[in-house]
Amino acid sequence: MMKQKAKLSRRQFVGGLATAAAYFCLPERAAWAQNDKVVVNESADNYDSLVKLCYNENPYGPPESVLQAMTRALKYANRYGYPDGNIVEKIAAHHGAKPENVLLGAGSTEILQMAAETFLPDRKQVIGADPTFQSVFEFATGQRARSIRLPLTSDFHQDIPAMIKTAKENASGVGFIYVCNPNNPTGVIVSKSEVKLLLDGLPENVPVLMDEAYHHFVDDSNYATSVPLAIEGRPVIVARTFSKIAALAGMRLGYAIAPAKLAAKMRAFAGTMTTNVLAKHAGVAALADTAALEKVRGDILHQRKQTMADLAALGFSVIPSQGNFFMVNIRQNVMPVIQAFRKQNILVGRPFPPMLEYLRVSIGTADDMARFLGAFKEIILPAAK
Repeated sequence: MMKQKAKLSRRQFVGGLATAAAYFCLPERAAWAQNDKVVVNESADNYDSLVKLCYNENPYGPPESVLQAMTRALKYANRYGYPDGNIVEKIAAHHGAKPENVLLGAGSTEILQMAAETFLPDRKQVIGADPTFQSVFEFATGQRARSIRLPLTSDFHQDIPAMIKTAKENASGVGFIYVCNPNNPTGVIVSKSEVKLLLDGLPENVPVLMDEAYHHFVDDSNYATSVPLAIEGRPVIVARTFSKIAALAGMRLGYAIAPAKLAAKMRAFAGTMTTNVLAKHAGVAALADTAALEKVRGDILHQRKQTMADLAALGFSVIPSQGNFFMVNIRQNVMPVIQAFRKQNILVGRPFPPMLEYLRVSIGTADDMARFLGAFKEIILPAAK
């Protein structure tokens, strides 16, 4: 598979075939700077009118219990020191861990940044899949570290044997392994047997950063969270976020569960004021409101199954996804298609080289998905015939 030449920002879209040619030879920010921002700088009215199927967000918004918790916490907005709802202790109890196993972050992306700063000194290397969530590789570049990116297998799985082999070949220089599970953008899981294979096969001093941002949307019995492995002391750091299932993407709240020794190393690089009072109280309320989160999960899984089936019925191949998104092979370059959807006020995906004919679509409400399917038939079906 063709290797990726430049990285893309998570928050912007590419703007057509002309940009596609430039994309492969320009640095990330330079390439994106040539394109219009389609979400940032929108007026509130315009933004609210868009169907947002691009960032893998929760389309339903925070549960009422979470909104109420944030409202109550507003009275602490003027304080540096404030009651935080015992968020660390609540997360620890939720997982059967201890507070020393827990690290807070401004979204799970900050956890990934902490890992890069902790484990990639002296030009160490991070090993991960390609494509996957790119922030770890961006943080590695900021550390002047090297990223070893291994292509997905022909069936879009992360190549665990290749990760083990590469780690052994570079054992003295590897800082950590990055595994997004389920993977973003494909939605494909690393099974529990593959996780065991990875941990048992790696050199002893190489930790695994397991990004479980989409854990809540998995319904495959071959999957298991790696949190118990971290608690029992295996060299695993599990990153979680409240951005997805709890609909707190804009509040920026995430955390890690890790063995105490690894957590202590990372804590030296943790921000002291990156998570705010509203986010902390929102997180506590979200952990408690299991019924609301399960309702969201059920709705997302239903829409995912239905939309994937509708696309298959139209003759399009969809990668089996375990996230709140999926990738469909539209059999043409995604870049002009993204812009065509934008003209219909629908925001979808972005390019994920080398999978440039696969469009990533986040799961929205039933109305959102109906609008997406209608636009899909109008934009993509004629070109596919």
